[in-house]
This record gives sequence, C-alpha cells and structure tokens, in this order.
Amino acid sequence: MKTLRYFVAALLLLTFGLNRGSAQNLVANYLRTEYKVSPVTDVVAPRLSWELTSPERNQIQSAYQILVASSPEKLTEPSADLWNSEKVNSRATAQVVYAGKTLTSRQICYWKVRSWDKAGQPGAWSEVAHWEMGLLDKNEWRAQWIGLDPDTLGKGKIYQLPPAPYLRKEIKVKPGFRKARLYVTALGLYEFSLNGTKTGNDFLTPGWTDYDRRVYYQTYDVTSQIKSGTNVLTSQLSYGWYAGYLGYALLVKNPVVRAFYGKVPLLKAQLEVEYPDGHTETFATDKNWKASFGALLESDLMHGETYDARLEWPGWQKSGFDDRKWQKAEVYPDRPGRLVQTYPAPPVQITGTLTVQSQTRRPDGSYILDMGQNFAGTIRLRVQGKAGDTIRLRYGEKLFPDGQLMTENLRMARATDTYILKGDKNGEEWMPKFTYKGFQYIEISGLRAAPAPETIEGLVIGSELPRVGTFETDNAMVNQLYSNIEWTQRSNYIDIPTDCPQRDERMGWTADAHVYVKSATFNRDVSAFFTKWTVDLNDAQYENGAYPLYAPRPNLRKTDTYSPGWMEAGIICPYQVYRSYGDTRLIREGWVNMGHFMDFLEKRSNGTYFFTEATFKDLSPKGGFGDWLSFGKKTPPDMLASFYFAYCADMMAEMAGAIGESDDQKRFQEMGQKVRKALLDHYQASNGRFKTDTLPYGDGAGYVDGKLGFMAHTQTAYANAIYMDIVPPKSMPQMGKYLAELLRQNDGKLATGFLGTKPLLPALSATGHSGLAYDLFLSTEFPSWGFEVANGSTTIWERWDSYTKEDGFRYNAAMNSFNHYSFGAVCEWMFGNAAGIQELAPGYRHFRIRPEIDPKSGSDRINRLRAGYHSVSGPILSAWQKTSDGILMNVSVPVNTTAEVFVPADSAGQVVVDGQEALASPDIRVESQANGYLVLFVGSGNYEIVSKR
Repeated sequence: MKTLRYFVAALLLLTFGLNRGSAQNLVANYLRTEYKVSPVTDVVAPRLSWELTSPERNQIQSAYQILVASSPEKLTEPSADLWNSEKVNSRATAQVVYAGKTLTSRQICYWKVRSWDKAGQPGAWSEVAHWEMGLLDKNEWRAQWIGLDPDTLGKGKIYQLPPAPYLRKEIKVKPGFRKARLYVTALGLYEFSLNGTKTGNDFLTPGWTDYDRRVYYQTYDVTSQIKSGTNVLTSQLSYGWYAGYLGYALLVKNPVVRAFYGKVPLLKAQLEVEYPDGHTETFATDKNWKASFGALLESDLMHGETYDARLEWPGWQKSGFDDRKWQKAEVYPDRPGRLVQTYPAPPVQITGTLTVQSQTRRPDGSYILDMGQNFAGTIRLRVQGKAGDTIRLRYGEKLFPDGQLMTENLRMARATDTYILKGDKNGEEWMPKFTYKGFQYIEISGLRAAPAPETIEGLVIGSELPRVGTFETDNAMVNQLYSNIEWTQRSNYIDIPTDCPQRDERMGWTADAHVYVKSATFNRDVSAFFTKWTVDLNDAQYENGAYPLYAPRPNLRKTDTYSPGWMEAGIICPYQVYRSYGDTRLIREGWVNMGHFMDFLEKRSNGTYFFTEATFKDLSPKGGFGDWLSFGKKTPPDMLASFYFAYCADMMAEMAGAIGESDDQKRFQEMGQKVRKALLDHYQASNGRFKTDTLPYGDGAGYVDGKLGFMAHTQTAYANAIYMDIVPPKSMPQMGKYLAELLRQNDGKLATGFLGTKPLLPALSATGHSGLAYDLFLSTEFPSWGFEVANGSTTIWERWDSYTKEDGFRYNAAMNSFNHYSFGAVCEWMFGNAAGIQELAPGYRHFRIRPEIDPKSGSDRINRLRAGYHSVSGPILSAWQKTSDGILMNVSVPVNTTAEVFVPADSAGQVVVDGQEALASPDIRVESQANGYLVLFVGSGNYEIVSKR
C-alpha cells in the first residue's frame, strides 16, 4: 500500500508540476559509493548514490546517466571505458548498481552523473568522484602474519598485561614511482607508520570481527609519505579484541578471560609501489622484519596502558637505526578459510576534542579534572618533569559527594593509564593509542605542580559517522536531552554498537542495538556502520538459527546464548536499514540467515505459532532478559516473544516483496496472521485485556526480577501491541485506553524497561493520547528523561535512578552505566511524532510530516520546535511554533521526493501557504481534511505554512 501511494504521489507531482522551469539548475552532488565518499571497496558491483538540488519547486529526476572511466580525462560519452549507463528512465538516486566492465583489484574508477528533470530536460554533469578497488582475491596478499610472542610476560595477581610488540623494516624504493598503496591489517590492533609518520587518521584498526571467520584491512594512499631511496616501515601492535580482555569474563570468572581468539597480536601488511611503466614493487611482512618490545609495557582496550618513555628506542622509525639487538619477527600460519576483506564501515577516528572545564586538588595531592561532558575516548598528556616521574591517570563518569572519583561502576575494568617520564627538558607529550574509556572526570597524580590548561586534552573517539540530524526547541531540558542522546550514540558507536564505553562490558548487545536503531538513523548516517555490524551478527548466528545476545560473540559466559526480545535484532536492524536507505542488498545477502531465524521461531513454537508461558525456561536467565530494568510486575517474556514473532514475520514479508521473493512474501504474511491469532487466543481476555497464566512461572526464581511476579496487563504489553500492530485496527483504541489507564494509575509515570520504553510514546500518539506522551516526555520527576537532566546528566543513563543529587549512587558496583543509549530510543518519537517526520517509502522518497503540537503551553512546555534530517534523498526540515492565533510551520522537501504535510487545521480556509490560501497555491495540492489536520501534497521546495485557529 505504501509503495502504491508513493507512485500515485509521483504521478500527481508530474501532473501539476510539468514544464515549470528548466533542468539547468538540477545539480547532482554528494556522490558516494557504497555509502562513502571516495572509498576503497571490494564490492565487485558497488552501489552508487547522489543527491539533487534545484531552486525550483516540485522538481524530480525523470532519468539519469552515469559515466565511469579509468581516468578523469575519459569521462566523456565517447570515451568512458568502464561504463556508460546511457539514459536510464528512473527516479533512483541511491542503490544504483554499477553495471559496467568487470572490475579488477587496485583499479581506480572515476565517475560522474547527470539527471533529467520532470520535463525531460538534462541537467549539467556533476563534479567527478571516484572509488578504488581493493584486493579482490586473498591470493593477492603476499604478506605473511608476523609478530612477537609476549604471552608469558606481564602476569600479575589480577591482570595479565604483556608488553606490546614493535615491528620494523627498512626498504629501498627506486626513483620515479607514481603511486603507492599500503594494505594493512592485524589480528589485534595496529598503528602503522612510514618514515615516522602515522598512516591515516584511524584508530582501533582493523576493528572487531569474528577473527576466525574474517578480518578486515585498511588501504592507505601513501604516495606522499614515501621517497626515493631508503624508507622505514614500522608498526606497533596491541591486543585489542583479538587477544586482550573482553567484557565481564573476568568478573564472572569465565574459564577464558582474555585471548578469546588468539594470544599473539599479529600484523599483515604490504606496500605496493607502482612505476610509470606499470611495474610494481611489493614490500610485505615476512621473516625479514625485525621485532622487539619497548616503552609500551602494558596495553589493553579496557584496562589501559603503561608507557615508560625511558625505554623508548630513539630513532627506531628512521633509517639507520641499529636494530641488531632486535629479534627476527616470528611468522605465523594463516587460518584456513579466514576471509581478508576491505573494512566496509566508516573508520574509528578522533571526532572532537574537549578541554578541562575545572580542576580540584585532592588531599592526597592528586587532581580531579572535569571535562564537562561524559564521553568515550582518550587523552593527550603534555607534561614536564624528571626522568622516572610517574603520572597516573584514572577515569570515571561521576564523583562522590566528597569529590572523590567514583570508579565502582567500572567493575573489573582497570581503566588506568600510566606514563613514566624520560626527563626531556622541552616537555613530553603522550597519547594512549590502543585503549579508550568512558569518562567525564580524570584523576591525575604524580605531577610536580598543578595542571596547566594544556596538560590534558580530551580526545573524543568514535566511528566517523556523518551527522544527519538536528533537534532544537525552546525548552532547555529537551535541548539538553537531545544533546545527551547524541553524545551517547557517539560514545557507543565505536566499530560496533556497544552497550556502554566505561565498564568491563562494551559488547554489541542485540536488544540495545535494535531498540535504538531507528533513533540512530535520525542522528547519524549509520548505513555503512550497520552494513558492517549485520555481517558480525550473521557470523555470530547459532546453528539452530537464533541470533545471539551480542555480536561479535566471544562467549563471555557459558549461559550467554540468546534471548527473546534481543535476538530479533537480526531482522529489525536490516529492516531499518532498508526503510531508511532503500537498501535491498543487505536483505539479499542476509536472507538465508533471516529465514533460518524464522524457521527457528516456528520450530520453537512446536507448530503452535506462539509461545506459551515458560516456553523459554531453559534459558539463563529463564525466559531471557525480557523487559530489562522495568518497574513493578514483569511482562511475561514469552508473551513478548510472541509479539516479536509476529512483528518479525511482518518485516520479513515486506522485505521479501522488496527483493522479489513472492513465495516467501506469501509465507511470512500467512505466518504473521497465524501468530497473531494464536497469541491473541491465548493472551487476550474477552474484554480485550491481556492476561497470562502465572502458575508456570512459579515463584519467579531464575527469571529477571521474577520475585516481583508476572502480569500481562502492563504498560510494556500494550505499548508493544500497539507499536507492532499485534491487534486489529478496530482494537487499537481499546489498547490505547488500557495503556493510558495504566499510566494514570501509576501517577502518570512510566514503568517500562528496555523493550517497553521505545514504543511507549509512539503507542500513546498512535491511539490519540499525544497529551500523555508529551507529559511523560517533559516530566522531570523520577522516572523520566527529564529527571536525568535535572540531576546533571550529559549522556543517557542505563537506569532511571542511577544517581540523584539527594541520594547519590544506588548501584555503584552493579549495572550502573551513565552512558547507555537504550532509553535514548525516545529520539524516535521526537523526530517521528513531535517533529512528525515519517518515511512512507524506503529511502524517504515519499514521506509524511505530521507534527504533534504540544497541547499545553508554558515555559516548561514546547512552544517551538525545529528538526532537520538529512535523508539519503536529501535534507528534510520540519519546524513549528505556536503563535498568538495559530501555528506557523516551515517545511523543506528534497528534490526528487514528495511529502504529505499534515497541517493542524479544521478547514482549508484556515491555512495559508507562502502568503496564499492553500486552495489557491499553484505548488501544492490539498488532499483531505480530517481529524484536525489539513493534508497537503507537496513536492520539493521550502514552504512556510500558517494555520490560524
């Protein structure tokens, strides 16, 4: 139905917008390949995308033409030697698959595009963009895995933290080279340098994968870093996710606490130097490299680094260094079947810097430095002193009332860096390279004088995801909340979507990922990020078809398997990428995995198509994690599992249709119907209320918060039933009534956890209770988002009551993260309801702007809102403000898209568009008027809409 509505909208646009203006101002820009600008890729048929701009309204692309060539000079229609698509009648500006000559490794492809407008007039050619092909065959790697085994070193009472290996090799490059590429990866983490200069700006490379199945590599253009004659290739390695400590394994006394994939960090790198005649020299890691240990005595992702500058090797990255005391690097065999692939996601980089906002001297002589913002990252230390002076840095998110650093919530994560000075009279500078922490406060000790402003600089680290969302109101609390949401996403999207950046966890938990994924798309471009993590998720899938609790899956605890309400990330996340970006390739590549999961659900139900009470009692915890951190009686996890069963079937049916799998589409449509009937027959009483048999749960032992008892008549149950369309449309008002009653019975406060909070406000809005949704959203009483803001939060908390100004901390040593994005999923309601931006067709080719205006007024309410979202089709704006006699709206619709704009009004005569009555405006079409809204159909352009009420 949505697809049909999209095509009808396009037809209407062509009808009332034809022949207005020319195509000379229709310009293609922001050219990308596989979602990235100028990437290196090993996708043999990469997807291309662009955006269109035009000063004219109601402009669309009726056709496009792409040229791809081996050089910019050949980018003409007669000379394009790789692909000339010729004129293609299509409105597609994204997910356009390259269909030219077969591409080969190392090939650089230059491309440009032009578009025809709605009147059939061609626009100008775009600027030239390019992409580069990586190594398409593993056999093209001449490099070997090399390293130095330090595993017997660094054993302590609690942690085993061996020193980090150093590797080097001197090479000679002949004069006259024209191009040089470095292909490099590691089992562990690496930093690579050429002639003493780091290659690239990336950190924590090559990222986290199931290293037994695949490892990613980076490609760097190092043409400007090498020179004729002697060059020095060097690298430092660290243990990272491959050989270091992971998660809470140490805390729970897992048999394996570190080195889940291997004990020795290894490097694989090859430098390829090309000459004008096409000849190439390759310098690869092998037994002729030299290896040693040095100043980096300890290095762990969670526990931190210890660096003794007195042990540095002066000049080790320069030619002429005497490395006779170094060992020959050890060569290690490759794992059969392990894939070596181009890193598909945006790299982890320094995305910002922070300065110290205040400092306080402690009685022991240490100093507490406040960075003013909770974040994930590291620091740059600038210090001067005597050789042997030892600077220790500890990190935390909060302070105790007496000003002491609070680290109890870190659990077993040491999160400590130590720097030992060499005594350079000109001062010393150091940055931990292979570790990151989540923190706002730093305790620094060992200084000879008070810290200067430049002593510490905060380095914000995260995946470099383009920002696409803005959200601003006249309510300071709401603005701070949005800042908190954005910072929390930045802190946890570090190669994978982690749960938290500070304690001994930092795992890719599946529930956190799927409840937040739509919110994530509104804030940052997560297309390539989730392309990568979906592979991790599929790699981690169990043989029985269940998706795991977290991905990658290093098995931190024997009982860590899967959980209803969590494992569905394998369906929900790819589906959201499809909806937000129009991506069907991700669906095709994971279709077998997703189908396997649906088979698992069907089999687990024993053919009943729902899950009765205690179906998942075999899991630990029993029933899975359920609605984690909810209040009051627990929503039956098996009922929620049944809801998700139906929800996943719906998504699978839609995705099957998108990729042309008609048989699967029919199968999943029927499956969704069967599940709904079965679960409602079992879990719904005759009056429409949800019910459950509590006897199978016994006294609740073994279930999460099971001692509180179970009840199906909960906020979480109705919120999910509404959000997932579990009940038929005629029953929705009753569901909304039950939900509203439960809120009022709870003094107007939410009682939902991880699975219930995301759908809570959207469910209220969908059933006519926007006022209640706004009351919850704007509340500053516990529990609420505003409560966190009122208590000084700069990020989203894991628990609603993690800290209060009156009572301090309640769960110090337990699960108490102050940087946890799950409850930040309210962002979905902020953009989708308060601002009203809702996609109606994949990739926002056709969308709705239906803002819900705060029904109350006052300084503590929202009287003005402005939200921007840069979709894959271009920038969308929805802004509204209350005026003395109505509502003023500003709307922006990207070129080549259409929108349905819902204006709060009782009649068309109340609405003025750009100074003209709506019915008289030549650029819009009045569609309908109902339920307090006038619906306008609009094409591209900027619109000012006034509704006088």
